[in-house]
Amino acid sequence: MASLHSSLLSPPNLLSLTTPSTSSTQILFNVRPSSTHLPPLFTTRRRLGTPFAVVVAEQATVPGAERRLYVGNIPRTVTNDELAKIVEEHGAVEKAEVMYDKYSGRSRRFAFVTMKSVEDANVVIEKLNGIEIGGREIKVNITEKPLSTPDLPLLQAEESQFVDNPHKVYVGNLAKTVTTDTLKNFFSEKGKVLSAKVSRVPGTSKSSGYGFVTFSSDEDVEAAISSFNNASLEGQKIRVNKA
Repeated sequence: MASLHSSLLSPPNLLSLTTPSTSSTQILFNVRPSSTHLPPLFTTRRRLGTPFAVVVAEQATVPGAERRLYVGNIPRTVTNDELAKIVEEHGAVEKAEVMYDKYSGRSRRFAFVTMKSVEDANVVIEKLNGIEIGGREIKVNITEKPLSTPDLPLLQAEESQFVDNPHKVYVGNLAKTVTTDTLKNFFSEKGKVLSAKVSRVPGTSKSSGYGFVTFSSDEDVEAAISSFNNASLEGQKIRVNKA
């Protein structure tokens, strides 16, 4: 019977598979050192009483970022299932998730859809980017490249400083140049602003084109909406409504 054994060969990351005694052939497999914590490249199985080695290929899974789509400017009424059905007309969907505000429960008008392949993701972008759904022209693109390390602490600090509460307004159609400080200072003219933040494309420092401002009371929220809805901020008319 064949015996499978490992030994310290040179180089040390090789495994020797000794075949039955009728053959002196040895088959060498490349095996990653255990310190890498990666899946082994082989497994052993027994079929019809005969032992053999099965080489498991490198995982060919496409990195999630290349299959994950950002779908923006969708109607608030679109659900996960409805979005999946729309996208499935052009490719196989692994997951569709509409983003909702945790306080109001309302859709934040954007979603993420993970396709089963890069090819499907590219087809969906080609077919759906710019089309109208419920009277709104949607945006579809691959999610952005990851943040560089120097950007992370700054954005993490900005996110942690945001004071979320029910007295909050949504601010849409922001110019890409608008920062969190700009937003806070702008709205401070008409009420006591507790905090503000510009939302980022997940994993990047790129503005999503909208943000949130929290106040100390509903009166300040109403004042902000009546004063700043359709006001101009850095060259663009912004939309302000209760979040």
